[in-house]
Amino acid sequence: MTACDEIIGFLNAYLNVSQIPDVSQNGLQVDGPKNISKIAFGVSAGKELFVRAHATGAQLIVVHHGILWGKEQRLTGSFGERVRFLMQNNLALAGYHLPLDLHPVIGHNACLVKRLGAQEVEPFGQYHGTDIGFKGKVDLPLAEACSLLEEYCQTQGRLLSFGPQRIRTVGVVSGGGWSMLPQAAEQKLDLYVTGSLEEQVQEWCREAGINCLALGHYNSEKPGVLALMDLTRRQFGIETEFIDVPNPI
Repeated sequence: MTACDEIIGFLNAYLNVSQIPDVSQNGLQVDGPKNISKIAFGVSAGKELFVRAHATGAQLIVVHHGILWGKEQRLTGSFGERVRFLMQNNLALAGYHLPLDLHPVIGHNACLVKRLGAQEVEPFGQYHGTDIGFKGKVDLPLAEACSLLEEYCQTQGRLLSFGPQRIRTVGVVSGGGWSMLPQAAEQKLDLYVTGSLEEQVQEWCREAGINCLALGHYNSEKPGVLALMDLTRRQFGIETEFIDVPNPI
């Protein structure tokens, strides 16, 4: 058994939570047992994840998308149901949003760009004044780069192919980073990798002569959660399990 406070304290410090402005209330969001023997990890907080995590015997759930965003909410509707299930079953919940996006070692974007074997990796993708993604240099056929990332994220991506068929530069902002594609175009990157897309992105790509691979918001943000799970298991020698609630979006 490991103290919940010790686990949360370690995660907060490692992910530098106190220094990263975020609309999400990062860290412990719902209190639970003082001591933890198993942690469940998932991408997004929802009752389905909670039910599955409880069934595995976990006492703490750690996610990328938590349930507290910006300000306190009324405990009504589906939000109230989520909180009620956690409280009734004595489950603790912690969420790490931007801190897990931008972490240079275990963040989603760092994991994705490293999967391509990128060199000279540096921060990229300004979001409210902070770079939350990464860019780097590669030398790969476009099709191979896409296959590597699709296999890594266990998904079928959507490719907008308007750039070179051999890529030498790549930028990555997972999740809902579609709006940052113009930043990739300005820097003349060959491939931009993100999660979800909006309608206007196709013409942005055509006009800029850039490729864009969308892996899905959910699937593009599994890598950081899995890396955080591995780190936590090694740090505390505690049982962990990733709970996959498949989401094509």
